[in-house]
Amino acid sequence: MENNIKTRSGGQILVDQLMAQGVEHVFCVPGESYLAVLDALHDTDIQITVCRQEGGAAMMADAYGKLTGRPGICMVTRGPGVSNAFAGIHIARQDSTPLIVFVGQIETGMREREAFQEVDYRAVFGTQTKWTTEIDDASRIPELISRAFHVATSGRPGPVVIALPEDMLVQLREVADAPRVEAVESAPTQSQMDTLENLLSEAKNPLAILGGSRWSEDSVNAFARFAEKNQLPVAVQFRRQMLFPANHPCFAGDIGLGINPKLLKRFEQADTVLLVGGRMSEVPSQSYTALSIPVPKQKLVHVHPDSQELNRVYQAQLAINATPAEFTRALGKLSIKPGTGREDLVKQAHNDYLSWSDPATVSVPGKLQMPHIMQYLDSRLTPDTIMTNGAGNYATWLHRFHRFTQFGTQLAPTSGSMGYGLPAAVGAKRLLPDTPVVCFAGDGCFMMHGQEFATAVQYGLNIVVLIFDNGMYGTIRMHQEKHYPGRISATHLQNPDFAAYAFAFGGHGERVESNEEFGPAFERAVASGKPAILHCLVDPQAITPSATIDQIRAAALK
Repeated sequence: MENNIKTRSGGQILVDQLMAQGVEHVFCVPGESYLAVLDALHDTDIQITVCRQEGGAAMMADAYGKLTGRPGICMVTRGPGVSNAFAGIHIARQDSTPLIVFVGQIETGMREREAFQEVDYRAVFGTQTKWTTEIDDASRIPELISRAFHVATSGRPGPVVIALPEDMLVQLREVADAPRVEAVESAPTQSQMDTLENLLSEAKNPLAILGGSRWSEDSVNAFARFAEKNQLPVAVQFRRQMLFPANHPCFAGDIGLGINPKLLKRFEQADTVLLVGGRMSEVPSQSYTALSIPVPKQKLVHVHPDSQELNRVYQAQLAINATPAEFTRALGKLSIKPGTGREDLVKQAHNDYLSWSDPATVSVPGKLQMPHIMQYLDSRLTPDTIMTNGAGNYATWLHRFHRFTQFGTQLAPTSGSMGYGLPAAVGAKRLLPDTPVVCFAGDGCFMMHGQEFATAVQYGLNIVVLIFDNGMYGTIRMHQEKHYPGRISATHLQNPDFAAYAFAFGGHGERVESNEEFGPAFERAVASGKPAILHCLVDPQAITPSATIDQIRAAALK
């Protein structure tokens, strides 16, 4: 983009920087605090998605960041507006997603008076972002926007919050545009790869674990080729199933909530663990028990794009500061000599996964059963279908039984944030209108951001939302029964008619109460060409694939 040095307002300079960085989408809830920016967007080709709540806007932008590797752009107003967006910012932080949130701000001359909707953004968001700043002088906009894109994408990606004082946005300045920013790549050294080659050649019971962000289709495919060539079983971290194809003979499953006991045993008994991209945080580490802290009993090779994450929790035998792209490129040059028995190890690990992920092996009560739904969807959906979800026990069925085979087909918060599934589906469909998108949501989860169904209707986004209604906050009820059996408190929900909800917004809706009804209802939802909700009534007893509410209570009472 050629530098534009004519006199421009702060709002215009800001939008010109977004264009210079290749921004094509903005997710926002409008506010009078940044009218100058909205006006400058009017004459651009940047697509604006007007959302119904700032949390939804931030989650849509997070989904964009996950799918593209470039920062999702969210714009919200000050005070209550950005407070609503906090959940999306927290998701981006824990999920290592590039995100930039622009916040309208009070005029600079009103600071320190607790003016209308005044917030000290550095104080409030400083611990939850990679960087929080406020732009006082419009002439510094190109400099600071360039820095924001660098910070959000490089090392371990994450969120940036930028406050925009209202008077700054109407300042007139002459300033040149900044060039496009590309994320900084870090690569392994030759000596590190030589050490890795020896460790993997000597390993008798190795396990690779993939996680984190900054992956691409090329790096995923490159690691899959390396694993097959060298007979290396591969697992993925919590809600990162799309990082390795489930139909690959080396796939061992996912390490998260409700882990396959056989995979957990394999993880704990591995002699060498190759951890690539992830942090091995609380959920995949099984509450920090699978790897000893600070020194794991397994030989740990930790590969991460951010040097500050290496040896922060776990002291690795070999710590490699490298992005997945550069690391997988270097892997292709290794000459591993797998020991005897590795073929059997890989075969057994994959067979254990296939058995664990077969819904036909699970039986649950009720006329409409999740095993049937999962079998139907896996026979019906194309491999490129993007699956989204928020948080709740219902998501266990998606993570355990849906076999992800392509990169870029999973949008799920590792932070466990409820309400994420619907906004993520909207964000994905805005970016990829021709790709099928299916959202999983619990009844409690959906209502956190259910108003974004109106956004889907407004933009004609034919997503399919499956709401699994068991009339309660199921995950909390499950934990209640484990720790306070029979003492039900604050978990009951009285829900609306979600099919009627869909029709009220202008979408397609149906109520599904049995296995026989699900398939035809799903086909009608797709055929409608509209955003659709299937209100799926499931038995409250069917709380997990392995135990009912009554069984959990009985075990606790024992």
